[in-house]
Amino acid sequence: MRFLNQTPELIKAGLYLLILMIIGTAGYMIIESYPLLDALYMTVITVSTVGFREIRPLSDPGKIFTIFLIISSLGVLAYFLSNLTQSLFKTQLGFFFGGNFKYLKQKKMENHIIVCGYGRIGSQVVFELSAFGEKVIVIDKDHELVMSKIGEPVQFIEGDSTEDEVLLKAGINKARSLITTLPLDADNLFVVLTARTLNPDINIISRASGESSEKKLRMAGVNSVVMPERVGGAHMATLVAQPDVLEFMEHLNIHGDSPVQLMEIMCSDLPQDLLHKPIKELELRKKTGVNIIGYKTATGEYILNPTPDTKLYANSKMFVLGTQQQVEVMRKILNGVILQNNKS
Repeated sequence: MRFLNQTPELIKAGLYLLILMIIGTAGYMIIESYPLLDALYMTVITVSTVGFREIRPLSDPGKIFTIFLIISSLGVLAYFLSNLTQSLFKTQLGFFFGGNFKYLKQKKMENHIIVCGYGRIGSQVVFELSAFGEKVIVIDKDHELVMSKIGEPVQFIEGDSTEDEVLLKAGINKARSLITTLPLDADNLFVVLTARTLNPDINIISRASGESSEKKLRMAGVNSVVMPERVGGAHMATLVAQPDVLEFMEHLNIHGDSPVQLMEIMCSDLPQDLLHKPIKELELRKKTGVNIIGYKTATGEYILNPTPDTKLYANSKMFVLGTQQQVEVMRKILNGVILQNNKS
């Protein structure tokens, strides 16, 4: 049950009660030579203090043992019932008011990512984003699913992603990106239209099942369209045609739990002394250990394996390969933090 996960103390109290029942049953079997069922019956009526008559008159050792069992059970039973009541109360609060409590948290959410749909694709998206430490809010219609996720790091909202009120509740106005992974292309299209209306600047990524849907989604304002069948087909074909290349790419994956990652670095905050300078003058490889494998100009042009003479401009982007620590050092260099510290 859900409240067992919410209150570890309840499990501990239940174990204490179980141990007491075992001790009581064993004690009556040894002291009074009761059969198992009679010993268990005596233990239950003693611990619960219901006041039923004994199976037969107790001996003096049996009476002393019963006194010990009653005194012990008062504390253990009270501890168990207290934790049980508290857990049930918390569960009911979460059921009726969990959405309101989460809404208060969502008011403070900024620069987060909204994921519409928590199916096979949506759950994988949330897993990957969480590995990168991103702030995520999930919208799904499944009531049982949303209730089961209360108390977890990722926030869940029950509702229809195509409705304005639900997206506003998820903080669409302050969100950085929206990913819609609903199974029907029509639903994804509605989500895109609604989201683009509420936040014209948000980055939208949508799932699509066909090329015709892809065109419609792009017309509706999607920034990127992903077709799982196309991606899966290309992956399987590569496994046959170039298996070693694919395995090599797996070592260069972008998963947040990988030691070496392929990451992007924005050059929007370049200091003046770094603007229009070639990459070779920064000696980024020597200072950080990262490899620059790609460059995107401010106009959107992609340059694979840029030469050392490639110049840096504002609002450009670099694609680098390295550990999180190396990439963080590189970010500091491009922001002028390390250079300024060295000068001082």
